[in-house]
Amino acid sequence: MKTLKGPGIFLAQYAGDAAPFNTLPDIARWASSLGFVGVQIPSNDKRLFDLEQAAASKTYCDDIAGTLAEHGLVVTELSTHLQGQLVASHPTYDRLFDGFAPAELRGRPVERQAWAVQQLKLAATASKHLGLTAHATFSGALAWHLFYPWPQRPAGLVEEAFAELGRRWRPILDAFDEAGVDVCYELHPGEDLHDGATFERFLDAVGQHPRANILYDPSHMVLQQLDYLEFIDFYHQRIRAFHVKDAEFRPNGRAGVYGGYQNWIDRPGRFRSLGDGQIDFGAIFSKMAQYDYPGWAVLEWECCIKDAQQGAKEGAAFIRDHIIKVTERAFDDFAATGSDRTFNRQVLGLE
Repeated sequence: MKTLKGPGIFLAQYAGDAAPFNTLPDIARWASSLGFVGVQIPSNDKRLFDLEQAAASKTYCDDIAGTLAEHGLVVTELSTHLQGQLVASHPTYDRLFDGFAPAELRGRPVERQAWAVQQLKLAATASKHLGLTAHATFSGALAWHLFYPWPQRPAGLVEEAFAELGRRWRPILDAFDEAGVDVCYELHPGEDLHDGATFERFLDAVGQHPRANILYDPSHMVLQQLDYLEFIDFYHQRIRAFHVKDAEFRPNGRAGVYGGYQNWIDRPGRFRSLGDGQIDFGAIFSKMAQYDYPGWAVLEWECCIKDAQQGAKEGAAFIRDHIIKVTERAFDDFAATGSDRTFNRQVLGLE
């Protein structure tokens, strides 16, 4: 059995133009002071990390690792959430997602998509240079605008969407396979991969590719009213990354799962800082230990109520206190009587 690693923190929600969040050494010092031992780095934010340089230079990656080591930290995973979104984007969302790409590619969806694919391939090489085994990303979406079956969908429409999604991701998955790194899709509304059923469709589309895996985030499952504990039972062999994020769902007579276009603070389903929501993390961490989850527990802070820095400080302690140091022996070993095959057969009345 394995004891999972942590606590880690996803830096995307903290990176900014003001110190200590605008350089890797300063944000590392801050994270370490709160008790984190790992950081998940957004690869699109050049204030913290240069993806192109990391893919081109093992020395650069060694320098990144050295900078973090000075503060008792390591890289948990790199993230390409924004770039992954652009691997597959329906034209309906072109204007909205243009901000995820460099300015010179905005309004040029074909070139933007090619850039996104190259970014993922660079991330595979950079992850290898950093000695990582998992990578966090989004799948993008060609069919999200069709998630509710009205108007009636033409026969074969969803199947074609997932076939195309598979065609786009297969070369990327192969690149990660060459690098020895798992691609962990965060199952998330707005992505074609947003629950177990859609992940299974995708696995079929990529031939059950061994590098197609899951970033498990129970908060997105609470907001969909999906059983986030049974999900681990179903898919634990594919869970290779873990965002520890809390949420609550409190439906009322005005709104439910869809939220009524309301702001986050008014929606029945909303994300919360760790410990402030409804998620049973004791049960989650127990299942992760039971199934030998091999990776990190990484805080992703998203809360419309609590201050981000308070959420980080509390989150580090919350994760640390929930990590289960797995046992090295059975609890009833004190009563062991010893055994051999002859003895066992005698107990069964066979000799």
